[in-house]
Amino acid sequence: MFKEKNVQSKVLEYIYTTSKQPILLKDMLVANRQFNNGMQVDPGKLGFRLRLSRAYFLYIGIVLVILVPISLLTHKALAKVDSHISILGAMVITAIIFIGFNFFRDKMRDIMTKELIKKSWKLHFPFFSYEDYSIKIDSIFEKAMKEEISKKDLERYILDKLTAN
Repeated sequence: MFKEKNVQSKVLEYIYTTSKQPILLKDMLVANRQFNNGMQVDPGKLGFRLRLSRAYFLYIGIVLVILVPISLLTHKALAKVDSHISILGAMVITAIIFIGFNFFRDKMRDIMTKELIKKSWKLHFPFFSYEDYSIKIDSIFEKAMKEEISKKDLERYILDKLTAN
């Protein structure tokens, strides 16, 4: 899926299923617009789906890597303290773990969304880098939607506006 195999791309490949179909231009532009506005993008439009059991498995592994050393370091001190404090601490940590999974899932979705938008960007706009032209093309796409440009003329309209500027 991704050319460079770093830890992040391996994690994304592990917890997400991606479609082999290319992303349509309009879907990519809508997703880019939503992503730039800080909104959640529909994963179905970009062709990816979360494998929930794998995401839980990975998250549990990350939590254990963090909590086991902390537990080993604080065990003696907490064993001497009143048990009520330990119970309250366990409740707080449990709440943090469950809330943390939602943050983990949202962060992974945002990273996957950006990666797929960039991948699709290279297909539709190979001569315009995502970092430099994302906002510019977003505003051109907004104008195209107001002018009700058809899907088949959309790419030509955007490229004409880019070369005119």
